[in-house]
Amino acid sequence: MAKILIVDDERAIRNTLREILEYEDYQVEDVDNGIDGLELIKKNDFDLVLCDIKMNRMDGMEVLAEGLSIKPDLPFIMISGHGTIETAVEASKKGAYDFISKPPDLNRLLITVRNALERGNLVTETKVLKRKVSKVREILGNSPAIQKIKDTIDRVAPTDARVLITGANGSGKELVARWLHEKSNRSNGPIIEVNCAAIPSELIESELFGHEKGSFTSAVKQRIGKFESATGGTLFLDEIGDMSLSAQAKVLRALQESKITRVGGEKEIEVDVRVVAATNKDLLKEIEAGNFRMDLYHRLSVILIHVPPLTERKDDIPIIAGNFCEEICNEYGMPTKRFSEGAMEALKSLPWTGNIRELRNMVERLIILSDKTITENDVRTFANPSGPETPIPQGVNGTTSSTVSSTQTNFDQFASFQEYKDHAEKEYIKYKLEKNNWNVSKTADDIDIQRSHLYSKIEKYGLKRTEQ
Repeated sequence: MAKILIVDDERAIRNTLREILEYEDYQVEDVDNGIDGLELIKKNDFDLVLCDIKMNRMDGMEVLAEGLSIKPDLPFIMISGHGTIETAVEASKKGAYDFISKPPDLNRLLITVRNALERGNLVTETKVLKRKVSKVREILGNSPAIQKIKDTIDRVAPTDARVLITGANGSGKELVARWLHEKSNRSNGPIIEVNCAAIPSELIESELFGHEKGSFTSAVKQRIGKFESATGGTLFLDEIGDMSLSAQAKVLRALQESKITRVGGEKEIEVDVRVVAATNKDLLKEIEAGNFRMDLYHRLSVILIHVPPLTERKDDIPIIAGNFCEEICNEYGMPTKRFSEGAMEALKSLPWTGNIRELRNMVERLIILSDKTITENDVRTFANPSGPETPIPQGVNGTTSSTVSSTQTNFDQFASFQEYKDHAEKEYIKYKLEKNNWNVSKTADDIDIQRSHLYSKIEKYGLKRTEQ
């Protein structure tokens, strides 16, 4: 349900506008002066402001300027009984979405309000899309280990030195590789990623070096490999510890000579590539076991960067979780939720075997299943939904070690994460409807979505009221 603020010193105008807008299912607040209006703008998330121009205590144009300095994307519709073209132009220059004369025409008012709200939604969606297509997300955290990684990136990135990144799964090795590329002199070139663990050993050479037409049964046309594709940029070899020994030999030759030969070909092709590699394995142990070439290891590890697991930098968890929360709420088009202090302490107490990747999934789960403030109990309840109970470590806000029953969810029943999210959303909406005795308007306000949107969800999930 869209929230609209009316700022006008004429009671009759405020009452008329409120009656019209509430009839159209908008949530409305009104004040009779600009100072109080700005205080409300600071404290609330309004979707639109209708503001008079000529008012006592503070002029409407001042409210417009200060309001936009507080919430730059908040649409303002200016209204005035002394409307002139000059006034309308001035309002537009200062950032107003539109200008309406008093007394407002009903149809014109409603169309303008609807268009302004749609424009606000588009601005939000555009920000989300820009965030999604932005080159690299920030490396978050202030721990000494993260500061050391950032300093190393700043020193190493401008060079062409090869880098080997080590760390557990989900700890952020790919992000380090992307920042090495982003801050390098090759940033205008491509960064090509190869997941060596995901490609069958018989295909890895074709993937890396390409192949000529007819070189093997399914080679119906020539293919350019990743080394050639990354020329002028960076080649990121992820999970290189899983690469076959035959492919390792060819990678070693490519690094030594800066030349490759396609599978089935004879011509040597020069490549200008910076190689960054990553692994979750102990390559020295792999060398002892005969699974990895020592000479390749030394070629790759000119610079070593180790990304520590999340359990070794727990003080970074509040920063990372808060960033994920804002990002995910924006993606879902909902107001940003907040973590209570107890919730953050509970997050810091968890084992985090999946590191940053697991933390992001946890935050998304909490956003879906929790209310506006994510509590310590929410973290404990949803920490391990697939298990029968979640342990509570000693020392979280003074609690003693015990166990709390968790929701009994069998993850094997879900074919995809989207399917699980739909299931969670259905159960959450059902719970809220039953809690509010199936008062749809109250429930929509409670979970902060438009009533029409809630009706669509009820229909989508086939929710029906159970007769008592």
